[in-house]
Amino acid sequence: MKNIFKVVLFVLILAACSKEDGSQTNAEKDKESINTSKNKKATGSSSNDLLSDKTFKSMIIELVYVDGFKPSQTSITNFVTFLNTKTHKPNGITVEARAITSPGKSTYSTADIIALEDANRTKYNTNSQIAVWAFFVDGASANNTNSGAVLGTAYRNTSFVIYEETIQDLSNSTFEPNRTILETTVITHEFGHILGLTNLGSEMVENHEDTDHPKHCNVESCLMYWTAENDSGLANLIGSSSAPRLDSKCSADLQANGGK
Repeated sequence: MKNIFKVVLFVLILAACSKEDGSQTNAEKDKESINTSKNKKATGSSSNDLLSDKTFKSMIIELVYVDGFKPSQTSITNFVTFLNTKTHKPNGITVEARAITSPGKSTYSTADIIALEDANRTKYNTNSQIAVWAFFVDGASANNTNSGAVLGTAYRNTSFVIYEETIQDLSNSTFEPNRTILETTVITHEFGHILGLTNLGSEMVENHEDTDHPKHCNVESCLMYWTAENDSGLANLIGSSSAPRLDSKCSADLQANGGK
């Protein structure tokens, strides 16, 4: 009788272990089944997907920031307003924000930023929702030079980084622009590149690319003018009550590519 009891107990334990092991394996398989490659393409290559509702009816922004370097809520609201103004997403645009601890670096190369995205990103495209990664980092860009500081970079089809510590160092003091205005300018400028501007996936209706600064607009008052993503344009923002807007030529490019 004891032997029968031991056999039954062994079978039950074996079944429980098998079930647990199977659950873990399925969870791992589910994680591996996410197709991340569609969010790891060249900047501008998903411009039509972002602008139109042909494939994706909604958009989710995974806004991740190093603790202490979150953009202002007004800047986030301005970003969503910009998206609603330029893109067709009838099922809405959602922002999910969260903090991560500092990686502990003073400067970040593009390779560093990509590695941090790959380690921390959780949102990727689904059948009807397109996902965007927006990263606000401490430290400076490794591409800074003695003559200028980089404020933001769009580096994949749905990914961009804002050097928030640099923005904070260059704003909200005498003879410096308002921080929210500067944040909004850099965020929307970088996302303009992701939307294919200028001549970066959204074809030009009329030639307006700056030959001295490729993939930027040659109209100085336009959001996509080259100084918007570095400290060369700070003086233009001092005293401004709003960020620059897209000029008529850039707007026409987006409309021709499925946008509003």
